[in-house]
Amino acid sequence: MKIHLIKRLLMVLCVLLLGMGSLTASAMAQEISFLDLSDFTGPVAGLALPGSMGLEDYLKEVNARGGIEGLKVKYIGVDTRYDVARGLSAYKRYRRDKNVLAVNIVSTPLGKMLERLTRKEKLVIMIPGDGEFQAHPGNFFPWGPVYQNAFSATIDWILADWKKKDMSGAPKVAVLSWDSAYGREMLRGGKEYAEQKGVEILPSELFPVGSLKHDIYLNRLSQAGANYVYVGGVDPVQTNVMRDAKSLGLTDKIQFISDYWGPTTLGTRLHPEALEGMVVVSFFLRGKEALYHPIVQKMWKTYRQEAPEKMNESYGMGIAWGINFEAAVRDAIKRVGKNRLSREEIFNSYTNSLSGLSRDGIQGPCAYGPKSRNGSMVVKFYKVTDGQIVPVTDWVKTPDAVSLHQWK
Repeated sequence: MKIHLIKRLLMVLCVLLLGMGSLTASAMAQEISFLDLSDFTGPVAGLALPGSMGLEDYLKEVNARGGIEGLKVKYIGVDTRYDVARGLSAYKRYRRDKNVLAVNIVSTPLGKMLERLTRKEKLVIMIPGDGEFQAHPGNFFPWGPVYQNAFSATIDWILADWKKKDMSGAPKVAVLSWDSAYGREMLRGGKEYAEQKGVEILPSELFPVGSLKHDIYLNRLSQAGANYVYVGGVDPVQTNVMRDAKSLGLTDKIQFISDYWGPTTLGTRLHPEALEGMVVVSFFLRGKEALYHPIVQKMWKTYRQEAPEKMNESYGMGIAWGINFEAAVRDAIKRVGKNRLSREEIFNSYTNSLSGLSRDGIQGPCAYGPKSRNGSMVVKFYKVTDGQIVPVTDWVKTPDAVSLHQWK
Protein backbone atom coordinates (compact mmCIF):
# COMPACT_ATOMS: atom_id res chain seq x y z
CA MET A 1 0.00 0.00 0.00
CA LYS A 2 2.75 2.38 0.93
CA ILE A 3 4.61 1.59 -2.30
CA HIS A 4 1.45 2.24 -4.33
CA LEU A 5 0.95 5.57 -2.54
CA ILE A 6 4.54 6.58 -3.16
CA LYS A 7 4.17 5.78 -6.86
CA ARG A 8 1.03 7.93 -7.07
CA LEU A 9 2.78 10.81 -5.31
CA LEU A 10 5.72 10.54 -7.69
CA MET A 11 3.37 10.63 -10.69
CA VAL A 12 1.65 13.75 -9.32
CA LEU A 13 5.04 15.36 -8.72
CA CYS A 14 6.14 14.60 -12.28
CA VAL A 15 2.96 16.12 -13.66
CA LEU A 16 3.51 19.25 -11.57
CA LEU A 17 7.10 19.54 -12.70
CA LEU A 18 6.12 19.08 -16.34
CA GLY A 19 3.46 21.70 -15.89
CA MET A 20 5.96 24.12 -14.40
CA GLY A 21 8.28 23.40 -17.30
CA SER A 22 5.50 24.15 -19.78
CA LEU A 23 4.70 27.41 -18.03
CA THR A 24 8.34 28.44 -18.08
CA ALA A 25 8.68 27.65 -21.77
CA SER A 26 5.44 29.50 -22.48
CA ALA A 27 6.65 32.53 -20.53
CA MET A 28 9.99 32.49 -22.34
CA ALA A 29 8.21 32.33 -25.68
CA GLN A 30 6.56 35.68 -24.89
CA GLU A 31 9.89 37.51 -24.48
CA ILE A 32 13.06 37.94 -26.51
CA SER A 33 16.20 39.81 -25.51
CA PHE A 34 18.72 42.22 -27.02
CA LEU A 35 22.13 42.21 -25.32
CA ASP A 36 24.03 45.52 -25.30
CA LEU A 37 27.68 45.18 -24.21
CA SER A 38 28.24 48.90 -23.94
CA ASP A 39 30.43 51.36 -22.06
CA PHE A 40 28.55 53.38 -19.46
CA THR A 41 31.49 54.64 -17.37
CA GLY A 42 34.68 54.12 -19.43
CA PRO A 43 36.60 56.05 -22.11
CA VAL A 44 33.91 55.88 -24.83
CA ALA A 45 30.91 56.38 -22.56
CA GLY A 46 30.35 59.92 -23.84
CA LEU A 47 28.89 58.54 -27.06
CA ALA A 48 28.25 54.88 -26.21
CA LEU A 49 25.93 55.58 -23.27
CA PRO A 50 23.56 57.90 -25.18
CA GLY A 51 23.45 55.34 -28.01
CA SER A 52 22.45 52.66 -25.52
CA MET A 53 19.82 54.99 -24.08
CA GLY A 54 18.34 55.44 -27.56
CA LEU A 55 18.26 51.68 -28.11
CA GLU A 56 16.70 51.01 -24.71
CA ASP A 57 14.05 53.68 -25.19
CA TYR A 58 13.14 52.47 -28.67
CA LEU A 59 12.62 48.95 -27.32
CA LYS A 60 10.45 50.41 -24.54
CA GLU A 61 8.39 52.06 -27.25
CA VAL A 62 8.10 48.77 -29.12
CA ASN A 63 6.82 47.10 -25.95
CA ALA A 64 4.40 49.96 -25.31
CA ARG A 65 2.91 49.26 -28.76
CA GLY A 66 2.33 45.65 -27.76
CA GLY A 67 5.71 44.23 -28.68
CA ILE A 68 6.71 42.62 -31.96
CA GLU A 69 3.76 40.47 -33.00
CA GLY A 70 3.03 40.09 -29.30
CA LEU A 71 6.63 39.36 -28.26
CA LYS A 72 8.05 41.75 -25.68
CA VAL A 73 11.70 42.72 -26.04
CA LYS A 74 13.95 42.78 -22.98
CA TYR A 75 16.89 45.18 -23.09
CA ILE A 76 19.99 43.85 -21.29
CA GLY A 77 22.64 46.54 -20.84
CA VAL A 78 26.09 45.66 -19.48
CA ASP A 79 28.78 48.21 -18.62
CA THR A 80 31.99 46.71 -20.03
CA ARG A 81 33.93 49.96 -19.42
CA TYR A 82 35.47 49.43 -22.90
CA ASP A 83 37.45 46.56 -21.40
CA VAL A 84 37.89 43.44 -23.56
CA ALA A 85 38.05 41.05 -20.59
CA ARG A 86 34.84 42.43 -19.10
CA GLY A 87 33.12 42.31 -22.47
CA LEU A 88 34.21 38.74 -23.13
CA SER A 89 33.08 37.64 -19.67
CA ALA A 90 29.66 39.22 -20.15
CA TYR A 91 29.30 37.67 -23.58
CA LYS A 92 30.10 34.20 -22.28
CA ARG A 93 27.57 34.67 -19.51
CA TYR A 94 24.69 35.67 -21.75
CA ARG A 95 25.42 33.52 -24.82
CA ARG A 96 23.75 30.62 -22.96
CA ASP A 97 20.49 32.57 -22.82
CA LYS A 98 18.55 31.42 -25.88
CA ASN A 99 16.28 34.44 -25.61
CA VAL A 100 19.20 36.68 -26.62
CA LEU A 101 18.73 37.05 -30.38
CA ALA A 102 21.21 39.85 -31.12
CA VAL A 103 24.17 41.57 -29.48
CA ASN A 104 25.60 45.07 -29.70
CA ILE A 105 29.21 45.89 -28.78
CA VAL A 106 31.06 49.21 -28.79
CA SER A 107 34.65 47.98 -28.94
CA THR A 108 36.72 47.11 -32.02
CA PRO A 109 39.22 45.03 -29.95
CA LEU A 110 36.35 43.07 -28.39
CA GLY A 111 34.93 42.53 -31.86
CA LYS A 112 38.18 41.05 -33.11
CA MET A 113 38.26 38.73 -30.10
CA LEU A 114 34.65 37.61 -30.50
CA GLU A 115 35.08 37.08 -34.23
CA ARG A 116 37.44 34.22 -33.53
CA LEU A 117 34.97 32.66 -31.09
CA THR A 118 31.78 33.14 -33.08
CA ARG A 119 32.77 32.89 -36.75
CA LYS A 120 30.83 29.62 -37.07
CA GLU A 121 27.77 30.97 -35.26
CA LYS A 122 24.90 32.80 -36.89
CA LEU A 123 24.38 35.30 -34.11
CA VAL A 124 24.06 38.95 -35.15
CA ILE A 125 26.68 41.12 -33.43
CA MET A 126 26.50 44.84 -34.17
CA ILE A 127 29.78 46.76 -34.01
CA PRO A 128 31.03 50.32 -34.67
CA GLY A 129 32.84 50.14 -38.02
CA ASP A 130 35.81 47.83 -38.61
CA GLY A 131 36.28 47.24 -42.35
CA GLU A 132 37.54 43.72 -41.76
CA PHE A 133 33.94 42.65 -41.19
CA GLN A 134 33.02 43.99 -44.62
CA ALA A 135 36.05 42.35 -46.24
CA HIS A 136 35.06 38.99 -44.74
CA PRO A 137 31.26 39.11 -44.30
CA GLY A 138 30.12 37.04 -41.36
CA ASN A 139 28.00 37.64 -38.28
CA PHE A 140 29.34 41.15 -37.49
CA PHE A 141 27.26 44.11 -38.69
CA PRO A 142 28.82 47.62 -38.47
CA TRP A 143 26.47 50.46 -37.55
CA GLY A 144 27.17 52.60 -40.61
CA PRO A 145 29.73 52.83 -43.42
CA VAL A 146 32.96 51.19 -42.25
CA TYR A 147 35.78 53.47 -41.16
CA GLN A 148 37.88 53.39 -44.34
CA ASN A 149 34.86 54.21 -46.50
CA ALA A 150 34.07 57.27 -44.38
CA PHE A 151 37.73 58.31 -44.49
CA SER A 152 37.69 58.02 -48.28
CA ALA A 153 34.56 60.15 -48.49
CA THR A 154 36.51 62.67 -46.41
CA ILE A 155 39.33 62.57 -48.97
CA ASP A 156 36.79 63.56 -51.63
CA TRP A 157 35.56 66.39 -49.39
CA ILE A 158 39.14 67.54 -48.83
CA LEU A 159 39.84 67.66 -52.56
CA ALA A 160 36.72 69.72 -53.14
CA ASP A 161 37.64 72.06 -50.28
CA TRP A 162 41.22 72.36 -51.59
CA LYS A 163 39.92 73.30 -55.03
CA LYS A 164 37.44 75.79 -53.58
CA LYS A 165 40.30 77.49 -51.75
CA ASP A 166 42.17 77.65 -55.07
CA MET A 167 45.20 75.89 -53.63
CA SER A 168 47.92 74.50 -55.89
CA GLY A 169 49.53 71.06 -55.73
CA ALA A 170 48.09 68.21 -53.70
CA PRO A 171 46.92 68.44 -50.08
CA LYS A 172 48.81 66.61 -47.34
CA VAL A 173 46.60 64.64 -44.99
CA ALA A 174 47.44 62.91 -41.70
CA VAL A 175 45.63 60.81 -39.10
CA LEU A 176 45.82 61.71 -35.41
CA SER A 177 44.13 59.04 -33.32
CA TRP A 178 44.33 56.39 -30.61
CA ASP A 179 47.18 53.90 -30.74
CA SER A 180 44.83 50.97 -31.26
CA ALA A 181 43.31 48.76 -33.95
CA TYR A 182 40.56 51.34 -34.33
CA GLY A 183 43.10 54.15 -34.75
CA ARG A 184 44.72 52.35 -37.70
CA GLU A 185 41.60 50.94 -39.33
CA MET A 186 40.64 53.91 -41.52
CA LEU A 187 43.90 53.63 -43.49
CA ARG A 188 43.39 49.97 -44.42
CA GLY A 189 41.96 50.84 -47.81
CA GLY A 190 41.65 54.55 -47.03
CA LYS A 191 45.35 55.10 -47.68
CA GLU A 192 45.12 53.30 -51.01
CA TYR A 193 42.09 55.41 -51.97
CA ALA A 194 43.88 58.65 -51.10
CA GLU A 195 46.91 57.65 -53.14
CA GLN A 196 44.68 56.90 -56.13
CA LYS A 197 43.33 60.44 -55.81
CA GLY A 198 46.82 61.96 -55.67
CA VAL A 199 46.60 62.90 -51.99
CA GLU A 200 49.72 62.48 -49.86
CA ILE A 201 49.12 60.61 -46.60
CA LEU A 202 51.65 61.60 -43.95
CA PRO A 203 52.73 59.16 -41.21
CA SER A 204 50.03 58.86 -38.56
CA GLU A 205 50.46 60.22 -35.06
CA LEU A 206 48.96 57.71 -32.62
CA PHE A 207 48.67 58.31 -28.88
CA PRO A 208 47.61 56.16 -25.89
CA VAL A 209 43.95 56.03 -24.92
CA GLY A 210 43.47 58.49 -22.09
CA SER A 211 46.09 61.02 -23.24
CA LEU A 212 45.11 64.53 -22.17
CA LYS A 213 47.75 66.55 -24.05
CA HIS A 214 48.62 66.29 -27.74
CA ASP A 215 51.15 69.08 -28.32
CA ILE A 216 54.02 66.79 -29.30
CA TYR A 217 51.92 65.00 -31.94
CA LEU A 218 50.47 68.23 -33.30
CA ASN A 219 53.88 69.86 -33.58
CA ARG A 220 55.19 66.89 -35.59
CA LEU A 221 52.24 67.08 -37.96
CA SER A 222 52.74 70.81 -38.40
CA GLN A 223 56.42 70.34 -39.14
CA ALA A 224 55.53 67.67 -41.70
CA GLY A 225 53.39 70.20 -43.52
CA ALA A 226 49.94 68.72 -42.86
CA ASN A 227 47.10 70.68 -44.47
CA TYR A 228 44.32 68.47 -43.11
CA VAL A 229 44.31 66.34 -39.97
CA TYR A 230 41.72 63.57 -39.51
CA VAL A 231 41.18 63.17 -35.77
CA GLY A 232 40.01 59.88 -34.21
CA GLY A 233 39.08 58.95 -30.67
CA VAL A 234 35.89 59.53 -28.74
CA ASP A 235 35.07 63.02 -27.54
CA PRO A 236 36.39 64.72 -25.42
CA VAL A 237 39.48 63.53 -27.35
CA GLN A 238 38.68 65.80 -30.31
CA THR A 239 37.88 68.70 -27.99
CA ASN A 240 41.24 68.31 -26.24
CA VAL A 241 43.06 68.07 -29.58
CA MET A 242 41.42 71.29 -30.79
CA ARG A 243 42.19 73.02 -27.50
CA ASP A 244 45.86 72.14 -27.89
CA ALA A 245 45.90 72.99 -31.60
CA LYS A 246 44.41 76.40 -30.91
CA SER A 247 46.93 77.14 -28.17
CA LEU A 248 49.71 76.26 -30.63
CA GLY A 249 48.24 78.53 -33.31
CA LEU A 250 47.57 75.62 -35.70
CA THR A 251 43.83 76.01 -36.30
CA ASP A 252 44.52 78.84 -38.77
CA LYS A 253 46.95 76.70 -40.78
CA ILE A 254 45.39 73.23 -40.61
CA GLN A 255 41.83 72.10 -41.22
CA PHE A 256 40.91 69.58 -38.53
CA ILE A 257 38.29 66.94 -39.33
CA SER A 258 36.74 64.58 -36.80
CA ASP A 259 35.67 61.04 -37.56
CA TYR A 260 32.27 59.74 -36.38
CA TRP A 261 33.01 59.96 -32.68
CA GLY A 262 33.91 63.63 -32.39
CA PRO A 263 32.18 66.61 -30.80
CA THR A 264 28.43 66.73 -30.33
CA THR A 265 26.26 69.72 -29.54
CA LEU A 266 26.86 69.25 -25.81
CA GLY A 267 30.63 69.41 -26.35
CA THR A 268 30.51 72.48 -28.54
CA ARG A 269 28.57 74.37 -25.89
CA LEU A 270 31.30 73.69 -23.35
CA HIS A 271 34.23 74.51 -25.65
CA PRO A 272 32.91 76.65 -28.54
CA GLU A 273 36.11 78.61 -29.15
CA ALA A 274 38.39 75.59 -29.26
CA LEU A 275 36.11 73.62 -31.58
CA GLU A 276 35.25 76.46 -33.92
CA GLY A 277 35.86 75.45 -37.53
CA MET A 278 36.25 71.70 -36.96
CA VAL A 279 34.55 69.55 -39.58
CA VAL A 280 32.74 66.36 -38.50
CA VAL A 281 31.92 63.42 -40.77
CA SER A 282 28.93 61.44 -39.52
CA PHE A 283 26.63 58.62 -40.63
CA PHE A 284 23.89 59.82 -38.25
CA LEU A 285 22.31 63.25 -37.83
CA ARG A 286 24.15 65.86 -35.79
CA GLY A 287 23.32 69.27 -34.38
CA LYS A 288 19.78 70.63 -34.57
CA GLU A 289 18.94 68.14 -37.31
CA ALA A 290 19.23 65.43 -34.66
CA LEU A 291 17.89 67.30 -31.62
CA TYR A 292 14.66 68.30 -33.36
CA HIS A 293 14.12 65.24 -35.55
CA PRO A 294 10.45 64.33 -34.86
CA ILE A 295 10.99 60.71 -33.82
CA VAL A 296 14.21 61.33 -31.88
CA GLN A 297 12.71 64.31 -30.07
CA LYS A 298 9.52 62.42 -29.22
CA MET A 299 11.45 59.45 -27.81
CA TRP A 300 13.75 61.68 -25.77
CA LYS A 301 10.91 63.69 -24.26
CA THR A 302 8.82 60.59 -23.55
CA TYR A 303 11.45 58.40 -21.89
CA ARG A 304 14.06 60.89 -20.64
CA GLN A 305 11.63 63.74 -19.95
CA GLU A 306 14.18 66.42 -20.72
CA ALA A 307 14.55 69.17 -23.27
CA PRO A 308 16.10 68.17 -26.63
CA GLU A 309 19.01 70.50 -25.93
CA LYS A 310 20.22 68.07 -23.25
CA MET A 311 20.44 65.19 -25.72
CA ASN A 312 23.62 63.76 -27.19
CA GLU A 313 23.10 63.08 -30.91
CA SER A 314 24.26 59.47 -30.67
CA TYR A 315 20.91 58.86 -28.96
CA GLY A 316 19.41 58.85 -32.45
CA MET A 317 22.01 56.33 -33.60
CA GLY A 318 20.79 53.97 -30.88
CA ILE A 319 17.22 54.38 -32.10
CA ALA A 320 18.40 53.21 -35.52
CA TRP A 321 19.83 50.05 -33.93
CA GLY A 322 16.40 49.34 -32.49
CA ILE A 323 14.65 49.96 -35.82
CA ASN A 324 16.96 47.40 -37.45
CA PHE A 325 16.26 44.79 -34.78
CA GLU A 326 12.50 45.27 -34.83
CA ALA A 327 12.42 44.95 -38.63
CA ALA A 328 14.55 41.78 -38.52
CA VAL A 329 12.35 40.13 -35.90
CA ARG A 330 9.18 40.98 -37.82
CA ASP A 331 10.70 39.58 -40.99
CA ALA A 332 11.78 36.37 -39.27
CA ILE A 333 8.34 35.86 -37.71
CA LYS A 334 6.72 36.40 -41.11
CA ARG A 335 8.97 33.74 -42.63
CA VAL A 336 9.02 31.04 -39.94
CA GLY A 337 6.57 32.04 -37.22
CA LYS A 338 7.15 32.88 -33.57
CA ASN A 339 7.67 29.29 -32.48
CA ARG A 340 10.68 28.85 -34.76
CA LEU A 341 12.26 32.21 -34.02
CA SER A 342 16.00 31.75 -33.48
CA ARG A 343 19.34 33.52 -33.70
CA GLU A 344 19.94 31.99 -37.12
CA GLU A 345 16.64 33.31 -38.44
CA ILE A 346 17.44 36.81 -37.15
CA PHE A 347 20.83 36.51 -38.86
CA ASN A 348 19.07 35.54 -42.09
CA SER A 349 16.83 38.60 -41.81
CA TYR A 350 19.75 40.98 -41.24
CA THR A 351 21.59 39.43 -44.17
CA ASN A 352 18.78 39.15 -46.71
CA SER A 353 15.87 41.40 -45.79
CA LEU A 354 17.00 44.76 -44.35
CA SER A 355 18.58 46.32 -47.45
CA GLY A 356 16.91 49.68 -48.13
CA LEU A 357 15.23 49.83 -44.71
CA SER A 358 14.48 53.44 -43.80
CA ARG A 359 15.54 54.79 -40.42
CA ASP A 360 13.38 57.89 -41.00
CA GLY A 361 16.40 59.93 -42.05
CA ILE A 362 18.22 59.46 -38.73
CA GLN A 363 20.86 57.83 -40.90
CA GLY A 364 20.88 56.63 -44.49
CA PRO A 365 18.95 53.56 -45.70
CA CYS A 366 20.22 50.23 -44.39
CA ALA A 367 22.76 48.58 -46.68
CA TYR A 368 23.09 45.11 -45.14
CA GLY A 369 23.00 42.31 -47.68
CA PRO A 370 24.50 38.92 -48.51
CA LYS A 371 27.80 40.57 -49.41
CA SER A 372 27.47 43.83 -47.48
CA ARG A 373 27.98 44.59 -43.83
CA ASN A 374 27.84 48.37 -44.18
CA GLY A 375 25.05 49.68 -41.99
CA SER A 376 24.48 52.39 -44.60
CA MET A 377 26.37 53.82 -47.56
CA VAL A 378 26.15 57.57 -46.92
CA VAL A 379 27.68 60.15 -44.60
CA LYS A 380 27.12 63.82 -44.00
CA PHE A 381 29.64 66.57 -43.27
CA TYR A 382 29.08 69.14 -40.56
CA LYS A 383 31.10 72.10 -39.32
CA VAL A 384 31.28 73.73 -35.91
CA THR A 385 30.19 77.32 -36.58
CA ASP A 386 29.47 79.87 -33.85
CA GLY A 387 29.14 77.08 -31.33
CA GLN A 388 26.67 75.09 -33.44
CA ILE A 389 27.13 71.92 -35.51
CA VAL A 390 25.73 72.85 -38.91
CA PRO A 391 25.57 70.75 -42.10
CA VAL A 392 27.88 71.69 -44.96
CA THR A 393 26.77 68.88 -47.31
CA ASP A 394 23.76 66.70 -47.90
CA TRP A 395 24.10 62.92 -47.61
CA VAL A 396 27.16 61.81 -49.62
CA LYS A 397 27.76 58.29 -50.90
CA THR A 398 30.93 56.72 -49.53
CA PRO A 399 33.48 55.05 -51.84
CA ASP A 400 34.33 51.37 -51.52
CA ALA A 401 37.80 51.56 -49.98
CA VAL A 402 37.65 48.11 -48.39
CA SER A 403 38.21 46.41 -51.74
CA LEU A 404 41.46 48.36 -52.26
CA HIS A 405 43.22 46.80 -49.29
CA GLN A 406 45.01 43.46 -49.36
CA TRP A 407 43.23 41.52 -46.62
CA LYS A 408 44.59 38.34 -45.09
